[in-house]
Amino acid sequence: MNRQRRPSQLRLPVLAVGAALAVTTVAACGSAAPAGSAGGSAAGSPSSSPITVGMSLPMTGPVADVSKSGYQGYKLWASQVNAAGGLLGRQVKLDMLDDGFDPNQTAADYTRLISQDHVDLLLGTFSSLLNAPASAVAARQGMLYVEPSGGAATLFTRGFTDLFFAQPGTTATLPDRFVTWIASLPASERPATAAYVTQDDPSASPAVAVFKTKLAALGVRAVYYQVYDPSTTNFDSIASAIAHAQPQMIIQGAVADDGAQFVRSLQKLNYDPKILFQTNAPTDEAYPAAIGGAANADGVFTAQSWSAAAAYPGNQSFVTAYTKMFGAPPTEDAANSYTAGQVLQAAVKAVGRLNQGALAAWLHDNTVATIVGPLR
Repeated sequence: MNRQRRPSQLRLPVLAVGAALAVTTVAACGSAAPAGSAGGSAAGSPSSSPITVGMSLPMTGPVADVSKSGYQGYKLWASQVNAAGGLLGRQVKLDMLDDGFDPNQTAADYTRLISQDHVDLLLGTFSSLLNAPASAVAARQGMLYVEPSGGAATLFTRGFTDLFFAQPGTTATLPDRFVTWIASLPASERPATAAYVTQDDPSASPAVAVFKTKLAALGVRAVYYQVYDPSTTNFDSIASAIAHAQPQMIIQGAVADDGAQFVRSLQKLNYDPKILFQTNAPTDEAYPAAIGGAANADGVFTAQSWSAAAAYPGNQSFVTAYTKMFGAPPTEDAANSYTAGQVLQAAVKAVGRLNQGALAAWLHDNTVATIVGPLR
């Protein structure tokens, strides 16, 4: 693992999980539901109506900032597809609904997109919490579902054959680079103790469990473990208990604002562990300001599925185009949604028609070149 700075000016040392992999994978699992439309528009179809791509995103609620950049990644992808002539000779139109980070609303939105809006294709939302119900709706309706986020192992044990995860690794592999780095340290420098705290989340909680198991195998002793409710905003009692336990390292399964809120509680106690690893939260561009400035981010680690500095084909063009369109560099979430669009586009172009079963079958059999590397 390279303890490196993010390419932006957030000054966070990160683990660029995907960037260093020569061959990456899409976790693909799927449904026994019948395939989607048997026909669909083919290349050269006389239809001039747009191809509608539906998605529901948490544009309001606790992860709204993340979703904004994620939606922008989708919009950039669609604009570039349309500028190049569209899909199957037809323009692409995005149909986006707001689920407010509510799993029930997510399910309702994807049901509406399929049954009422009659979208031609689907793209996924953000977090395992929301992608679980969304992908289940898609599976019941026989629709291909490519998700930019949602790597919890539980999503891929439901027998779905048309669910595709467009990142280089899932929750189960998220800790690998960090754990490898810890293992590489001389024994005198390796943390001897660790505290584990995680939001009760289908992605964060399992990742922390993997951290705990793998670090224990290296001799790192757990001195504290706590799961907190997603509604938690005050971490003072948890921080106090951790400070009392005096761990040399803290691993937090954070989802959004809970990452910065936890750090602020530690700051009240002037407790500064040697190493703090947090999932998700440090990738938010607002994170350094939320914890009192970039200097406070020193010693904070996270994992990312994408790096602006990666040399994969199209990545630098993506960074340039996104920055020009939206006035700021892309975030990891923007890159993830753009990647999901690339996966969907590759399948439609290769198959030549909007046949859901054929699109899924092609993705099972082929590798797609993306800005995060080759996905299979």
